[in-house]
Amino acid sequence: MPGPLDGIRVLDLTAMVSGPVATMMLGDQGADVIKIESPNGDLMRHYGNIHKGMSASYLSCNRSKRSLCVDIKTPEGLEIVRKLVATADVLVQNFRPGAIERMGLGEDVCRELSPEIIFVSISGFGEEGPYVHQRVYDPVIQALSGLAEIQADRDTGWPRMVRTIIPDKTTAVTAAQAITAALFARERTGKGQHIRLAMLDTMVAYLWPEASSSLSFVGNELDPARGQMGLDLVFQTQDGFITAGALSNAEWSGMCRAFGREELIDDPRFATPVARGENVVERRTVMNEEIGKWPSAEILARLDKEGVPSAPVLSREELLDDPQVIQNEIMNVLEDPALGPVRQPRPAARFSETPAAIQALAPYLGADNAGIAKEVGYSADDIAAMHDTGVLVRPESSA
Repeated sequence: MPGPLDGIRVLDLTAMVSGPVATMMLGDQGADVIKIESPNGDLMRHYGNIHKGMSASYLSCNRSKRSLCVDIKTPEGLEIVRKLVATADVLVQNFRPGAIERMGLGEDVCRELSPEIIFVSISGFGEEGPYVHQRVYDPVIQALSGLAEIQADRDTGWPRMVRTIIPDKTTAVTAAQAITAALFARERTGKGQHIRLAMLDTMVAYLWPEASSSLSFVGNELDPARGQMGLDLVFQTQDGFITAGALSNAEWSGMCRAFGREELIDDPRFATPVARGENVVERRTVMNEEIGKWPSAEILARLDKEGVPSAPVLSREELLDDPQVIQNEIMNVLEDPALGPVRQPRPAARFSETPAAIQALAPYLGADNAGIAKEVGYSADDIAAMHDTGVLVRPESSA
């Protein structure tokens, strides 16, 4: 059964994470995503656990795509991409501002070839301003957006990075949503458009609702460190770690009953959400002491019985055997003739009528050169000649 984006062609000229994950989501939803790479390929092909010539990092950002490896710096290579643009609904690029124009594939050129195309530019900072010349990786955006300050150590005030690339992946999700919105608008108006998306913009907006919203009232701002919700984090039990949270009065009451400390329910320091926020250090001290008296399974069962949000802290290996993960069928194992069994999470959104699915594992560099070139009018002899001259780079393999 075709996915919701069946019939949509996406040209993916992105690298690393933000762009590739966005286009991977579109591919999982049925779009024909053609990843166009330079002779050296996406840098992610060379990072992480590499098995039979395939990087796990690249694999997990680029499934459900086809690979065209072409030297766009040659006139012949540029012409191949121009022919593909004429067939495309969407083009996504995340070069630094000005680079795509210098390559000969700016919006004006692409719109002449495909007037209704959705042209997407993902960048670190946007297209104007003092930072646009800088190279950008995820920690740079964590630092500038306030995320590192939010993670600051409570005792020392030392800012800390989140140990996963939140800005990259949040930008990917935002880009995928924006692209589908633009395709929907095109259905109504018949017009394509240019989507500009900066990682910095994405993260400021992402963090605002709970981490920065106390700055909303101009002239009446409060310290965001006090204003953000103080979610309870990790607590040590007798045999492991759990998380547990009590924001509402009902949850706090349930937590106190689970501890067998009902007298804390009406303790003035903790009786209201405001009081619990003002006395957060004392509250967490009490929670640490009480949770530390129990084995994980026992205190989790007591908290669950009282309706208190809680969970064990799982390792990434333990996650694979978690009963809810198994029940939701989150993990797929696909058999690949070159790589063998490969584990990947399924697309998260479930469509009742147009299901999303992993269409294929990530391709080796240039694996689809011949098929893609043939689709835009090149003969077998043309393709062979372009491989010989390096316009098309010969496909990699698992060898």
